[in-house]
Amino acid sequence: MKNYKNIFRILIGTVCFQLSMTGCSDDFLTPDPLSLYEPSITFNTVEGLNAALASADKALRAYWTNTEACDLMLPLMSEYLFSDLTVAAKTDDALIFCDINERFTPNNGWYNFDQNRLVIFWGETYNGIKYANTIISYIDKVEGLDESIKNEYLGRAYFHRAYRYLNLCFQFGDVPFVSKIIDRPKQDYKSTKREAIIKKLVQDMEFAVQHVPDQKDMTYIGMINKGACRQLLIKCYLANGEFQKAKEQADILISQSGYKLMTETFGTFSNPHPTTWNITNNVIWNLHQGNNKVIAANKEAILVMPNRYGSDSGIRTRTMRNLVPWWNATSISTPDNKLAVDRFALTHASYDASMDYNRTFGRGVGVVRPTYFAENSLWYLNGNHDDGDLRHNSKVGNWVHMEDLKYNNPNSVYYGKHLSYSCINDNGEEQILCNDTVRTWFDWPHYKTWSESPEDEAPHLNNYQGSGYSDFYLYRLAETYLLRAEANYYLGNIEEATADVNIIRQRAKCDIFYSKVNIDDIVDERARELYMEEWRFTELSRISYCLALSGKPDNEGKVYDVDKLYEDSFWWHRINKYNNYYNKPDAPIVKGRKYTIGRHNINWPIPQSAIDANLLGKLGQNPGYDGYDPTVEKWNTWEEAVADEQ
Repeated sequence: MKNYKNIFRILIGTVCFQLSMTGCSDDFLTPDPLSLYEPSITFNTVEGLNAALASADKALRAYWTNTEACDLMLPLMSEYLFSDLTVAAKTDDALIFCDINERFTPNNGWYNFDQNRLVIFWGETYNGIKYANTIISYIDKVEGLDESIKNEYLGRAYFHRAYRYLNLCFQFGDVPFVSKIIDRPKQDYKSTKREAIIKKLVQDMEFAVQHVPDQKDMTYIGMINKGACRQLLIKCYLANGEFQKAKEQADILISQSGYKLMTETFGTFSNPHPTTWNITNNVIWNLHQGNNKVIAANKEAILVMPNRYGSDSGIRTRTMRNLVPWWNATSISTPDNKLAVDRFALTHASYDASMDYNRTFGRGVGVVRPTYFAENSLWYLNGNHDDGDLRHNSKVGNWVHMEDLKYNNPNSVYYGKHLSYSCINDNGEEQILCNDTVRTWFDWPHYKTWSESPEDEAPHLNNYQGSGYSDFYLYRLAETYLLRAEANYYLGNIEEATADVNIIRQRAKCDIFYSKVNIDDIVDERARELYMEEWRFTELSRISYCLALSGKPDNEGKVYDVDKLYEDSFWWHRINKYNNYYNKPDAPIVKGRKYTIGRHNINWPIPQSAIDANLLGKLGQNPGYDGYDPTVEKWNTWEEAVADEQ
């Protein structure tokens, strides 16, 4: 069984070698605590199965927390670079990952750890599939296991495998389907067509919904539960074109499963730095802060991934560091040409608690920045800004504009006044006070980025990192409403779809509501509600596929061909219409690099390392990338792929 590790590495190619060349750790490829050499001994007990599930759960959370030895970028943020909502912003890095169309190739673009964590979406995703397949392959070797318990383990394993494969299907397209742990090296994999894999995922998740218990009947928060399985089944049904079944499952989850939207304040209200930035108690803040995600009173949480300071599994989230602008950069100046905003130790003579932005917002370095759409135009309906929307509300403290900050440099005569992007100089001319608007000047959702940093609280620190700890939602009921709205749109039930979107807006205390939604409106609401929770690119890719299957148009009346999404897609429509950086002539050029993305990037390239390692077979490369060959044979059904494993 010493070949077990090599079997898996056939799928990830030479990732480990290339990782070693970057200077970052390859520990995330090590499947501890699983035995690599004696699986028949390790996995013939319930303890062994629990170890495999624990590894699968840990790997799942890594999409939100994995930075390895580097302090920048998370897989989730890397994924957002392919969306309508964000772009790369680390302007001092010559390798800034903004020219995606040129640099994202089968051989390149995967390993720039300060700029993206895309490598995890191939290697670590197949790692998670391996953990799931370990349970599926060895469950029958556990003696005396009750049938209901066996089915529960299988259902949870199916969830882990289906979650990974659904993402692979909408990131990469056609990929190798691996259903079991094999006992000898295999180097002749073929890709399996996406639609075939999706059919298998539907079958597995139907089983999981039947056999996995509700969260209330489980031992720990964060274990895969029935509600999570049902949410994933909804997405699988949508991807399979079974829109009515998706709607019916959403109906059950919304009305019959014990969940409900949190519409009023609840839990513990945290107002961490009221002197600097006061928070008014509100439901949106409560929903996204501290321990409120896992408490029993939170009826909206379907699946939460606990991530706590002081726990064995706690990992810094770094949301403040990566998603908050570099507000203390020298590129922002006062009108009298001084550093605009600084950070001070608590014991420093110039310390002023009313302007302690370091501890209030974290030490932002702006690795990722929002588009103008995400900052501004997204929050308008019918040409009017919705002032009531708590998700874009600075009055209650949820949203921060750069102009909300104050000059805190005691050497400036403007000390204590609000920041300004420009001023009128002595010559009567406009003087720009920020010379790096990409990285250092943008607005952000404080309620989504803030997290406690107990390790950084020493009074003498002025180098407060603001890389705290936070639990994560994998699924919550707000998304279920939006999935049901999507299903209703495909079914032609526009009135019902509109009602579901407006329910989410009503909870956010909006003043303006939709009278009739289209698919763009539904996707807009996902952006408002699920920023940095959903996998934005993957969901846009999935919706592009579902929209094409349905034959329904986008908001411009365009209908798409499901077989030619690499030529034109709803995702491409969103990129062109809503991202003000990619392929725009007036977009900034950073370190000689333009912001570019291609229509073929709706499918990511299959890593060349994986193709090369598959010595006796050939994996299909995606259209638009070097190595694409439409004649490469693929499995048309998942049954063929499984039979080939025998």
